[in-house]
Amino acid sequence: MKYESVIGIETHVELATDSKMFCGCPVRFGADPNTNVCPVCLGLPGALPVTNEKAIEWIVAIGLALECDIAHRSQFHRKNYFYADQPKNYQISQYDVPVCSGGALEIETGGRPTRVRINRVHMEEDTGKMIHVGGGGRIKDADHSLVDFNRAGVPLVEIVTEPDLSTPQQARAFAQELHSIVLTLGVSDAKLEEGSMRFDANVSLRPSGSEDLGTKVEVKNMNSFRSLERALTYEIERQTAVLAAGDRIIQETRHWDEGAGVTEGMRSKEESSDYRYFPEPDLVPVEVDETWREDIRRRIPELPAARRVRYAAQGLDPDSIAVLSGGGSALTGLFEDAVAAGADPKVIANWLLGEVTAYLRRETVDLSETALTGEHLRDLERLYAAGDLSSTAAKQVLAGVLAGEGNPGEVAEARDLIQISDAGALSAQIDQVLADHPEEYQRLRDGDAKVIGYLVGQVMRITGGKADPKVVSGLLQEKAEA
Repeated sequence: MKYESVIGIETHVELATDSKMFCGCPVRFGADPNTNVCPVCLGLPGALPVTNEKAIEWIVAIGLALECDIAHRSQFHRKNYFYADQPKNYQISQYDVPVCSGGALEIETGGRPTRVRINRVHMEEDTGKMIHVGGGGRIKDADHSLVDFNRAGVPLVEIVTEPDLSTPQQARAFAQELHSIVLTLGVSDAKLEEGSMRFDANVSLRPSGSEDLGTKVEVKNMNSFRSLERALTYEIERQTAVLAAGDRIIQETRHWDEGAGVTEGMRSKEESSDYRYFPEPDLVPVEVDETWREDIRRRIPELPAARRVRYAAQGLDPDSIAVLSGGGSALTGLFEDAVAAGADPKVIANWLLGEVTAYLRRETVDLSETALTGEHLRDLERLYAAGDLSSTAAKQVLAGVLAGEGNPGEVAEARDLIQISDAGALSAQIDQVLADHPEEYQRLRDGDAKVIGYLVGQVMRITGGKADPKVVSGLLQEKAEA
């Protein structure tokens, strides 16, 4: 029997607010363990939570970007379970009245579009972080475990899709597109390696052509787009083998082992009834009126899909579009500044993804540490377009600007890179080259166009590379015809 896979994605996004979801403790990655905590996020008796307004604003922005319906009135619930990283023995989350519901996100794989429906986008608080000591960091092999509650209480948005994905490649494309949207909105740093954006996947198999869903398995611990695709590929192959052997799939949660490239069983999969949800008695419902919602909508920036369309209309190549439309890149802001100042989009994109990116990697610096601005790129492009700089000289000037040597004009003058384009100024050098190479000059006069490149090179040599090769080529042609 042939099977088809059915995949749904659950994404957790830590919001980059200044303080936690229900208390004033700072949200700061990398702080010493258990230093960003207080009675509220530790769940001590008598401590009462207060909802973070900025977090609600940002989850509404995410929902609007995903075309969701925004609830006028939503409610927090207690999700009851015990684990060492959950100090209250329950998590403040949302159940049947989330902030956002419905919506969809368009993705494309292999040139084919797929509309992935969004089931819900709800707000909750993050848990602490477990550190398993010994045994390679896995709980089953650890000597003991430590817990850091700095992360407990950090605003956490969960985005749940419908089971509309059918391949690991589609799942990866969805994760990348959602990552770009989150970065564009500026609501999270979305660093997968630090866990501020995390993906879980529910995957099942069913006979090809069937509408019924199979038994789903949840896969966790995928901390990169590559891991997500690899884990789902493996899990689909594993479930296919189980069914082919005549066995049944067990509904469970499985852990992705990146090193071994396999999923491993963790625990049986819980149902919502296992968490005994009930309304959070210490928090009032959240109300988002139309005025607030529309104010948030007006402040949403251009999203990646719209930006890709605009960049394509400006003539950018697919690679440039992919990098510059991704969101969160300082290169994008620099590109927008340069184009807004009047620079040619294609030239600027090529420089940013070429020379600028190479310089940053070579010097191991961040773009913010350089002196480069959009106006610098515009001025450099104008010098190049006017013929004042050759392609090679423009790259050298760009490197000088990045190094803080001044604006493009100042760097070009200081490095003596201004190109000679005046015919009168080049005439003497051209005459000298023709006199020194009479055979090549005669071949040119006889109509041998191949020799012109050699003669241009000789003029470039004696001018120190500053002659405009187009002007030199034209003058050589004129002399040969005369």
